[in-house]
Amino acid sequence: MADYRMCHSPRLSGEVWIGTAKNAVLPIMAAALLTGEECVIRRMPELTDVRHMEELLESCGAKTARQQDAAVIRAAAVQNPTADERMRSMRASVLVMGPLLARNGECVCSMPGGCAIGQRPIDLHLKGLQKLGARVEMEGGQIRVSGKLQGANIYLDFPSVGATENLVMAATLAKGMTRIENAAKEPEIADLCHFLTAMGARIAGIGTNNLMVEGVEMLHGAEYTPIPDRIEAGTLACAAAMTEGSVLLQNARSDHMRALMFKLAESGVIFQEDAKGLRLRGKAKRPMEVRTLSYPGFPTDMQAVLMTVTTQINGLSVFLETIFENRFMHVVELVRMGAHIRVEGQLALVQGGKPLTGATLQSTDLRAAAAMMLAGIAAQGETLLHDPADHLMRGYEGLERKLQLLGADVHKQA
Repeated sequence: MADYRMCHSPRLSGEVWIGTAKNAVLPIMAAALLTGEECVIRRMPELTDVRHMEELLESCGAKTARQQDAAVIRAAAVQNPTADERMRSMRASVLVMGPLLARNGECVCSMPGGCAIGQRPIDLHLKGLQKLGARVEMEGGQIRVSGKLQGANIYLDFPSVGATENLVMAATLAKGMTRIENAAKEPEIADLCHFLTAMGARIAGIGTNNLMVEGVEMLHGAEYTPIPDRIEAGTLACAAAMTEGSVLLQNARSDHMRALMFKLAESGVIFQEDAKGLRLRGKAKRPMEVRTLSYPGFPTDMQAVLMTVTTQINGLSVFLETIFENRFMHVVELVRMGAHIRVEGQLALVQGGKPLTGATLQSTDLRAAAAMMLAGIAAQGETLLHDPADHLMRGYEGLERKLQLLGADVHKQA
């Protein structure tokens, strides 16, 4: 449980390091279950979800250790996970299913949990595994998948990130060739595929929506450094754009952030790429129309944060959320601060330019909590953010510290 206090902050400026992407690290950690040899993952972020994944892997029989900033994982023998609490509390826990099935011929686990932003069913995971030859049984909140996997042609009805990751991992040890059509193309999936190829997997079409995986007899250990977090970089970019800041996002990958950069540039923010990362300056001052889509479209994880920015822009901004059916929970809190936002189904209309006033807020999910923190530094007076479920610590490594480095008046309270 954590509380954060924010006060109106002036123009942000300076340099800040962008850490490793949570959404890249978690599937890579799960992929370490595919081999009995040692895997070393560099630049590990200190996040609650990462610690929970380590506990989950240990319940699957793996040994985990930390060496400075690296995680060392060795799964000499694997078993069905026993950490039911971790399975229920974290969405990414479902990613152990594909590796355990491929390695052991069976996986029995609880239904996964995570932020309450929508149903996020795992039917695409299960349909794909069935195509590979797995039997699926469900009873009492438990899922059992079993069988010897064979290569197959799989078409995803929706380019699900988690389903693509699970199926790619399972296919690496399946006999024969697997083709996954309409696969998700997020940078984190390409990163997982690069890690798997470093382990000896044979994958073609990386970065496209058509992945070809030729199964191999076994994979070996590997050492790998995952990509930087494009959502953390985007959140800090929005904080700078809201305050007419001048900031260098060190280590940021601009090629992973094009959709957000285009929106902010249309609104008046100036970007410059250099060897250190991504520089930006100026203020977002023109309203926007945003439609969340699968990558390379605008990321749903940035919707709440960018909406906070538009509350400070004169004119009408429009947000259409197409990924999750319940991702406007932050709107109630922003309205309590004085924002003029109307929600109609999956559409949110923001009449910006109205001053925000400090208030006591309650976090509802990970990205909403970040949006509320940004609202707090834009608002007049003091804002107190209650985060009883530690949503921010799940996905941001010290967001308040990084904002402080740029001059924001943000403090974590005991």
